[in-house]
Amino acid sequence: MKTVLGVGLIGCGNISSAYLARAKSFANIAFAGVADMNMAAAEERGAEFGLPAMTPEALLAHPDVDIVLNLTPPAAHFAVSKMALEAGKHVYCEKPFVLDVAEGKELIALAETGGLRIGSAPDTTLGASHQLARHMIDDGAVGAVTSGTCFVMNHGMEEWHPSPDFFFRKGGGPILDLGPYYVANLVQLLGPVTRVVAEASKPEASRIIGTGPRAGEIVPVEVATTVQAILTFDSGALVTLVASWDVWQHDLAPMALYGSEGTVHVPDPNFFDGPVVVTKRRETFELPQWNHPLGPPNRTVSRGKVADYRTSGLADMAQAIVERRHHRCNGEFALHVVDVLTAILRSSEEKSGIAVSTRCLRPEALGADQATRLLKT
Repeated sequence: MKTVLGVGLIGCGNISSAYLARAKSFANIAFAGVADMNMAAAEERGAEFGLPAMTPEALLAHPDVDIVLNLTPPAAHFAVSKMALEAGKHVYCEKPFVLDVAEGKELIALAETGGLRIGSAPDTTLGASHQLARHMIDDGAVGAVTSGTCFVMNHGMEEWHPSPDFFFRKGGGPILDLGPYYVANLVQLLGPVTRVVAEASKPEASRIIGTGPRAGEIVPVEVATTVQAILTFDSGALVTLVASWDVWQHDLAPMALYGSEGTVHVPDPNFFDGPVVVTKRRETFELPQWNHPLGPPNRTVSRGKVADYRTSGLADMAQAIVERRHHRCNGEFALHVVDVLTAILRSSEEKSGIAVSTRCLRPEALGADQATRLLKT
């Protein structure tokens, strides 16, 4: 069996360059080409990274492509993933995995029938900080987690994204765009969710693009942009999640989990790194040395050096295929996250609590030794 799997990328938008740049650090994957419905976009991205550009149909038929990386807009995730599976390719999809549970179940069934794998972002849960938080929870450092709070709030994507339209259409909004990072991390830390209740609002009917060649254009808002939810976990924990694109400034921490013996403060799950702080009752205690390879800063952004290990989930899936083990960012896990997110939106629309129908296992923790094996030596 091949030990390095070929990856073909479909969808050459903004996020594609991040995947292609970071993938060079990982073993078990090598990009074989890029594709887009807009051939000019594929050619531009291909030239940037020295990869052949092709049509989606040609990429799906290419013999060197073992895994299709689906980076199309959310509304196209299901159709493109289904075409890839029908072409006999494994699939790794950008978040959200799909836009409803029925679509996800169809893809998982199709993959199982074909002996194929499905994976999905986010993979920030594999970052050193979130794995350290998991280690502390699993080690009983704060006792049994009984509740928590999560806040992801800003004033929307129109200020920095040159074409933000899809953020405000079906498949967008803060719950489906940013919610996957938060819910995925909660599920890998605490286990599956059983029930949600939520309220939502859409204070503005339109947004004005603030940057790029379309600056000044008006974008209609079709989805809720402020959502407040309570998640009930199988474990009994209750977690409040607030996601909003209607907030100019706030001083609330991204994630805190409260246990019977203390608190663990978890950094923003939109990123791989950040400080983890653990308290024992009223005292803060020093954490053990954590030399995890998905933690060192490796990218410079406006706020300084950050850890960016995007494609770690894809690399883990490729390695798992070779080693015939379960991969961490798997389809059942991604489907449960989508089930929770869509249940939140349904609860806000129906004005009632919603039972979450799916379940998943917590992915295996990614320790330092296992993470090292994902990287090129």
